[in-house]
Order: sequence, then C-alpha cells, then structure tokens
Amino acid sequence: MPISRREALTRIGSAAAVAAGATLIARARWDRGIVGEAHGAQQPQVRDFRAQGGDPALPEMAIARNDTDPSALTAKALAALGGMSRFISRGDIVVVKPNIGWDRAPIHAANTNPDVVAAVVKAAFDAGAKTVVVTDVSCNEANRCFQRSGIWKKAYEVGADVVLPADHRFRNMRLRGELLDDWPIFTPLVNADKVINVPVAKHHNLARFTGAMKNWYGILGGRRNRLHQNINVSIADLSTFMRPTLTVVDATRVLVRNGPQGGNIDDTVEMNTVIASVDQVAADAFACTLIGAKAEAIPYLQIATDRRIGTMQWDKLRVKEV
Repeated sequence: MPISRREALTRIGSAAAVAAGATLIARARWDRGIVGEAHGAQQPQVRDFRAQGGDPALPEMAIARNDTDPSALTAKALAALGGMSRFISRGDIVVVKPNIGWDRAPIHAANTNPDVVAAVVKAAFDAGAKTVVVTDVSCNEANRCFQRSGIWKKAYEVGADVVLPADHRFRNMRLRGELLDDWPIFTPLVNADKVINVPVAKHHNLARFTGAMKNWYGILGGRRNRLHQNINVSIADLSTFMRPTLTVVDATRVLVRNGPQGGNIDDTVEMNTVIASVDQVAADAFACTLIGAKAEAIPYLQIATDRRIGTMQWDKLRVKEV
C-alpha cells in the first residue's frame, strides 16, 4: 500500500534508532582486522564483510538475462550463485548499499532500480537477517533522491530500515590508502555484520564506467569531488577498504552515455541483466562491457587486480548464466 510522508518520516525515525543501536553494538567490532597487501608506504585498513567457508565449487559469478521483471532477474541471479543463505546467517544485521546518488526517476537509470533493491532486501530477510538497512550518501539532496528513485518506498514495503545521511552518522577514519587517508566515513555502512553492494551499471564521464567499485564513493562524507583529480586511485583505495559480502549489479536499464547523472531517457538502453558476484572487480569488468567499454581501458580495474582485490578476468571465474 502507498505510504504517507508522515508514515515514511516515522519509519525514518525508527530506522535511525536501529542504526544508532547497530553503531553501539558494532563499535566493539570497529578495530577488527587491519589486513590486506601493502601498496606504498603503509598497510591499508580493510573492512572485510566476506562470508567465510562455504562450498568452493559454487559459482563465483552469476549472470541473469532476458527477463523484463527486475525482481525475477535478481532472484534468478542470487539462486544461481547458491542462494542468499550462502552469505547471510540468522540474526545478521545487513546493510544494502544501492546507488541513490541522484534526483532521478528509475527510467533515467542513474540510480539502482528499486525493484532490484527490494529483491535483495527480501532475499536477505528470507535468509534470516534480523535487520536490513538500506542507505547511501547522495550527491543531490538526499530526501529527494531517496523518494524520486523509488528506493525509499520499495525498500520500506519489504521491511527495510531506510536511513538517510546525517552529520552525526559520520566518523573520521584512517583508511591508509594510497590517496585516501583520513576521511569521514558513513558509519551505518561499516557497522554491520554483512554488506551487500547493489550498484547500477552506467557510463561515467570521468571514470568511463561506474558500477560496484565506484559505488563506494557513497560511504564518504566531506568534499569527495576533490578525489576526482585522481579518480582511479581513489576508487581502488575505497575498494581496498570495503570488501562486501556480495555484489549485485543492476543492469536492467543502463545509462550508456552522459553519466553518472543522466536525465535523458534516450541515453538509456534496456538490457534486462543482473550480475551477482563474490568478486567486485570481476563484476565491474563484465558490467562495463554493457556500455561498450573494455576492462583493460578502465585504469581502476587494473589497479584493483594488481592489488589482488579481485580479478578483471571475469571469464576465468566459475560463471553461471541463467
């Protein structure tokens, strides 16, 4: 049923309380594992949310195509990867991170399709998640982005707590990256048991392509546009820091030019594809081909491969197409 603005704001207040509680619980987890390979003069900090163990024979990437229903495509991709229960345990606090950067409608393909987001949230609850938080740090005014994208409504309807960015939810952290060192980090995105990255695949006028790895810009506060001067290293630093439980790339409708904000429907193409992967680099390496780009031409994919965050040779993984 449609929700009123008053009901939505009430839900936001409840979500804020949940997020605050999660912050207190997770504060004790904050210092877990400074790991990863050294690159440069310092050891980067890593927030590693990857699921441990499991069946090593399961696919590492699933590509679902040829269905006009984004929810069905998402469900097919997750099932082909082994199901959400492969990643989520009963009682987990799960954060789902779509791209909600822009004050655009779903048809513009500048944000993640709301039905894809809702399908991921539902799958997490079905796998036993205690709480699922949907959040992002928007580029345009957040309240308008969350509403016009359709994500607020769709996520709320399937039981997610929708959390808008606010100053008190940021905390300065030392990322120890090659470019990114001390920076305000959006704490709901790092104070969780599991994190699912749910970007939209699209063109980007500086990075050439934006998907999973570039989506981590949405964990940053401050003047993040300053990072555009060395965008490829900043993306690699963020992907070094954030190791998600799962990546689900929305390529149901793809913005093939004039990204990342778009605004012209003629710049979009229906591709009816969803990619799910345990390797965020491989997910981007495949997804960039949907806008006609080659992984070898995207510098941050090569940097990430060199750092062993993942591999740009996605076709070398165990891939299942459905």
